[in-house]
Amino acid sequence: DLRCVINELIDSDKLKSIFLAGFSLGGNMSLKLAGEWGADAPEELRGVCAISPSIELAACADAIERRANWLYNRRFISSLKRRLRHVQQLYPERYYLDGIALIRTIRDFDARYTARHGGFKDVDDYYTRASSLPLIARVRVPTLIIHAQDDPFVPFDSFRHPSLTANPFVILLAPEHGGHVGFIASDASDHEDRFWAENRMIEFCRLIQRKLMSAGVAFSAGGATGY
Repeated sequence: DLRCVINELIDSDKLKSIFLAGFSLGGNMSLKLAGEWGADAPEELRGVCAISPSIELAACADAIERRANWLYNRRFISSLKRRLRHVQQLYPERYYLDGIALIRTIRDFDARYTARHGGFKDVDDYYTRASSLPLIARVRVPTLIIHAQDDPFVPFDSFRHPSLTANPFVILLAPEHGGHVGFIASDASDHEDRFWAENRMIEFCRLIQRKLMSAGVAFSAGGATGY
C-alpha cells in the first residue's frame, strides 16, 4: 500500500526528500496516511498535496447518485465492471461476477466488492474507516489541498469541517470553479502551462524545499510519488 511505497523509497532508494501528491481518491489516501502518521511521519516526507480529494466517502457516494450526475455514475460503473471482469479472469477463485448486472451505483459496487474484499464489515464501515476527514486534524506535515467549490462529486461542505480549517499545517485553495480535477487555466502564461493545479503543487513543494534549505536541511536525493 501507500505506506509501504514510501517506506521502500526511504529505506531502499535512500530518498531524503519526498513530496506526496494524490488526486481524487488518491488524494484521500494521501491525507489519510499523513493523518495516521501524525507527528510520527518520516522526516523524509516533506509535504503532501491533494487535488479534489474525496475526504468523506459516504458524502461522495451520495453526490454521485444525484440525478444531475447520472451520466458520470453510469461511466464510473461501466469502468468498474470492466476492470472487475478483467481481474476475475486473472483470479477466478477469488472474485465472482454473480449479481454484477444488478449493480447500478458506486455504493452498490462498494457494498458487493470493495468492502467485502477490503476486510470491512459493510459499505458503511468502509466509508467511515477509509475517509481521511476524521484524521486531517492530526496531519503534521505541510499540506496543500486544492478543491473546487463546484466539484460535482466531492461536496465542498466537507472542507468546512474544523478538523481541516483549524489545522495550521493545512492550506486549502478553494476556487469557485474547476469541477473534479479539472483545473485548466484559460490561457498559458510565459512561465507556466495551463495545468493550474499541478503548477500550484510545484510552487508549494518548491517553497517548502527553499525553506528547508535555508534552515540547513540537506537534499542529497529527492523524489515525488503520486496516486
